[in-house]
Amino acid sequence: MLTRLRSVLPERRSAPAAVRVERGQWAVLAGLIGAFVAAYITHSFLRFHAYEAKGYDLGIFDQAVRQYAMLKPPMVPVKGVDFHLLGDHFHPILALLAPFYWLWDDPRMLGIIMALALGCSAVPVYLFARRRCGHLVSLLAVAGLLLSWPYQAMVNWDFHEITLGVPIMAWLVWAIDGCRPWTATALAVSLLSVREDMGVTLVAVALVLAIRRHLWPALVTFAAGLLGYWFATSVAIPHFSPTGDFGYWQFTALGPDLPSSLVFILTQPWAAVAVLVDHPLKIGLWLLHFVPLLLLPLLSPLTLMAMPILVSRLFNDRLNVWAPVYQYDAILAPILLMAALEGAVRLGGWLGTRHRPALLTAVSGALLATGLIGTALFPQVFPFHRSATGDLVRTQHGDDLNHAVSLIPDGVCVEAADNAVPHLTERTYVGLHGDIGDELSTWMIIDTKVSELGGWDPLTPEQALRRADRLGFETVWRARDVVVLHHPDRPVAPRCGDYLSR
Repeated sequence: MLTRLRSVLPERRSAPAAVRVERGQWAVLAGLIGAFVAAYITHSFLRFHAYEAKGYDLGIFDQAVRQYAMLKPPMVPVKGVDFHLLGDHFHPILALLAPFYWLWDDPRMLGIIMALALGCSAVPVYLFARRRCGHLVSLLAVAGLLLSWPYQAMVNWDFHEITLGVPIMAWLVWAIDGCRPWTATALAVSLLSVREDMGVTLVAVALVLAIRRHLWPALVTFAAGLLGYWFATSVAIPHFSPTGDFGYWQFTALGPDLPSSLVFILTQPWAAVAVLVDHPLKIGLWLLHFVPLLLLPLLSPLTLMAMPILVSRLFNDRLNVWAPVYQYDAILAPILLMAALEGAVRLGGWLGTRHRPALLTAVSGALLATGLIGTALFPQVFPFHRSATGDLVRTQHGDDLNHAVSLIPDGVCVEAADNAVPHLTERTYVGLHGDIGDELSTWMIIDTKVSELGGWDPLTPEQALRRADRLGFETVWRARDVVVLHHPDRPVAPRCGDYLSR
């Protein structure tokens, strides 16, 4: 069977010549990456100081990594009482971050880790580009990637497990391009520890490996993807989930469950494709990914590796995940850039090799120009605009929230607004309003300026105030839009004091 498959596939590419990078070029690359890493950390710290970082997701991941650092399971009160985070998504790779918290156990450490991960992803992109063009054009491509809107969106999201998959995916593409199929397979398997849906991405990686005629690595990757997805969604997550199942089916445009959706896609493919472009936000997401790269990713099979993540978002029922402001796009950015560079070489071969340098320069320059113009003019999609212009500062509202946080004692159970949660995870058992029950919290912070207080089923400030009154809480301090309440008769529950004990 493998012999028959090889007969219909294109000839296997020979291994590319080794890229010689001089010491001075490495130094320039390190300086460029270091400048962007510093910019990422600055933006992240400014968001935290301005009380714009949220419990979803910075507070969630801070609580999880903090528990790992204390050699405990990742119980996350922001998600609920006794909520084991591996019952939400499968991301055991987060446990590897525990040593960072031994150095500095602060939520802002996750911003540093995120910046370093994104910076590391630029190295394989540079090496990939150097196989096709010179040092300066490769630097142009790296700068375009590091300033791209998906990376800005990732940093502006504060932290997410997908961050850790970005450098792995970038090195994976580099390995495939360098004819290192088993290295690519090993990197692909490591993606299974990042998130449960990476199993589907491995199927796409296997397809690319098969197209490159690396059939045994392709088969192993394919099998690992299916097995990994089954294990995460049918064994691990249900085991830790409070409901005993994997409850993230949100693709009812295709069908009520996975089997019916697969039947729909196979029997009505054009109808399924139509779902991917049936809203302006979806069309905008397609355009933002491909137009800055001059549509050249369409000429490379590497683009197939980006499709499972992108398409699954666009099939999702939730309108908000179609917007170009989410962390999910960051893992797609290096894939699509390297696919565009490969597409430029392919197009140059068709038009004549003399056009190849101009095409490589054009795609790298277009990406960087999009980042520069977007950052200058479109802060909704390019949030670095705010830190670059000095607009990302703490307001009076932030000062009020900061004072409210200072009134909360250590070691208590507290319900807080989403924007106050990350400032309390270091020293309290903190959850969102209504998510840790009615009998546990002794303190509350309510932000009446926001429309909702955060979480999967969030309360409005008015609902939270009525609930606090019903439960017997009394106002301790109030200024403008921030209210601090305390329950005078309720003792501190043992779980509150024990949560952060080593």
